[in-house]
Amino acid sequence: MKTCIKCKCELKQNIWNCLKCGYKPQIKDGRPILSLESNEQKDIGFEVEFFNRLIKVEENSFWFCARNKLINWAIKNYFPDINNFFEVGCGTGFVLSGINRAFPDIDLYGSEGLAEGLKFASKRVPVATLFQMDARNIPFKEEFEVVGAFDMLEHIADDKKVLDQIYKAVKPGGGLILTVPQHMFLWSKVDEFSHHVRRYSSKELKAKVESCGFKVVRMTSFITFLLPLFVLSRLLRFKSSKSKKEDMSEFNLNKYLNLLLEKVLDLERLLIKLGVSLPVGSSLFLVANKD
Repeated sequence: MKTCIKCKCELKQNIWNCLKCGYKPQIKDGRPILSLESNEQKDIGFEVEFFNRLIKVEENSFWFCARNKLINWAIKNYFPDINNFFEVGCGTGFVLSGINRAFPDIDLYGSEGLAEGLKFASKRVPVATLFQMDARNIPFKEEFEVVGAFDMLEHIADDKKVLDQIYKAVKPGGGLILTVPQHMFLWSKVDEFSHHVRRYSSKELKAKVESCGFKVVRMTSFITFLLPLFVLSRLLRFKSSKSKKEDMSEFNLNKYLNLLLEKVLDLERLLIKLGVSLPVGSSLFLVANKD
């Protein structure tokens, strides 16, 4: 069910205009701006220019492709009968496009803190329903069967509030899929450039998710076999004098090297499918249920 972003009342009608308090959201490019603040918020941990950089590397990057495969496997394995999926912080729509190819019958929804970013997602996934939204104030109650947030939670200082809001938006019996960067000892200038607030430990992430009411059913590290290369890359970048504009260059690899690294992560995903929970890795993957 939709809720008013201003007075929080339930909206019985299928529009965003609130009959109780009179609030009416702005419309930009045909999509609602579901935030009380300006859509160009200063504290959401992202910049419009990032979308231009991401869309150039995602399709051919072993990292983004491997993450999509893991997400699609989780949907099929843990939530095989869902009818809708909502991604909080959908970026350029790369994850949603992957889900749409794998599960064409699922109704897809996506949000972004920056309305400008939705232009990219709408081109990639024209079938998805998209809207601008502050993840700390999600205007839905028990609306979605599964909600996903993929490498976005680390951008927001009050991550607990985001998780509380996601819990509210998930239907009873539904669930949550998360990916976040792991291990604070891996913190580098790339995290600063990306406006990360933190990198997580498994203990911290599990505690925060369960404190909201979710029950964690699977958690594992990934990007495990490539962790030494990841650490080496960050050390070399720390010592280099490259400009900020080159901080996406770690995703721009030779196509043969990229293919090799993707195959390594295919093996890693096979172990995860077999039930192995990897102890270390540059990222964490979590699946949880709402009883």
